[in-house]
Amino acid sequence: MISEIATAPSGPRNDTLEKYMPVFEYAGINSQRKKAGGVIEAENERAARQKLRKMGVFPQSLTLEGGARKKLSLNSNIDFSSLTQRIKLQDIATMTRQMATLANAGIPLVDALTALVDQIENPKLKKVITQIREKVTEGMKLSDAMRAHPKIFNNLYVNMVNAGENSGAMDVVLVRLADFTEGQAKLRSKVIGALIYPAIMSIVGVVLMISLVVFVVPKITAIFDDVQATLPLPTRMLMAVSNALTTPWIVILLLILIPMGIYAVLRWVKTPKGREYYDRRMLKLPLFGKLTRMIAISRFSRTLATLLNSGVPLLTAMDIVKNIVTNTIIRRAIEETRTSVQEGASVSDPLRKSGEFPPIVTHMIAIGEKTGELEKMLERIADAYDTQVENTVGTLTTLLEPIMILVMAGVVSFIVMSILLPILQLNQLGG
Repeated sequence: MISEIATAPSGPRNDTLEKYMPVFEYAGINSQRKKAGGVIEAENERAARQKLRKMGVFPQSLTLEGGARKKLSLNSNIDFSSLTQRIKLQDIATMTRQMATLANAGIPLVDALTALVDQIENPKLKKVITQIREKVTEGMKLSDAMRAHPKIFNNLYVNMVNAGENSGAMDVVLVRLADFTEGQAKLRSKVIGALIYPAIMSIVGVVLMISLVVFVVPKITAIFDDVQATLPLPTRMLMAVSNALTTPWIVILLLILIPMGIYAVLRWVKTPKGREYYDRRMLKLPLFGKLTRMIAISRFSRTLATLLNSGVPLLTAMDIVKNIVTNTIIRRAIEETRTSVQEGASVSDPLRKSGEFPPIVTHMIAIGEKTGELEKMLERIADAYDTQVENTVGTLTTLLEPIMILVMAGVVSFIVMSILLPILQLNQLGG
């Protein structure tokens, strides 16, 4: 968003103008006589044309972007286009890989960013890279320009780029960052993809069960209304559920209470105590707890190895790593480890004392510290746990399908038996 752009260090600027600066869409030809297009910020059309000429672009068309016009007319810093556009992790991974390729080819940074703007398909990401290119053209470091967009480029990304700038090995850092981002996107895609089918099956199953109980069961159990004999317990339970779901005031009450209950639980989980309780219970769940721990350890190891390989100091790397681990219990162990390292301790000892990291992990980290190959050991840990996560997700998916089938079969069997039992009972009485 425009309001996120950091002020360039080239001189004082008008805050109001910077906050509501118009955005122009342009199309033209660059210095290599190739088509160029994108968006650019400027006080007016003349200033936009001057900026483009400095960038080596000769504009053929220049129009005020609709989102910027709306933003100016409403005098608001809300970017309404961001409500409908979303930058996925895979988009960032692809962009990083392209930037790494351009850097390896020896293309200057501004030219590489210009090529990225022409290549990126996501409109929101294209706008962000265009804004970053303008700041770099004005003399700002790439990492500082990216820091103005924390929702897209997190601390890990920015610090690695900064390390590449300071070490002069930007191409190497970008390749590592591309590998890391693609790995994270691949892992997320596998986990989400594996859980989509069970989730859809669960929703379909619940809808079918409710439809049976609400629409089919009342018509069948109506024949038992005049029966004087005591109905079997399963039949009475089924009729009670059916009557409840077909009673308007009960349905309305459920539609009110269930969302309120879910909202209250979600609010409680966001509190420090609630989040800690939830995360602790998640780690103790069978199979799911193991998967949660493996994902956290894999992310910790991979991120720390990537940062250290890129030249980021250990303490700074530990600060970044703890922020990307979502489980508060494991995050606390990392925070305590960071404090101990600052006081002169090794990395492996505090992790082992926390009890949250398996012995094999702390043992490999200790060997890496002794041999001076901590980064390689962390990468091996991450590779091993990525494989375990993939296998566990596959096992989980394999188990969920028959479990869901058994649950739905059990519910259907209960409904059928609840209907057949009184019929058999009436036949016996009639005989």
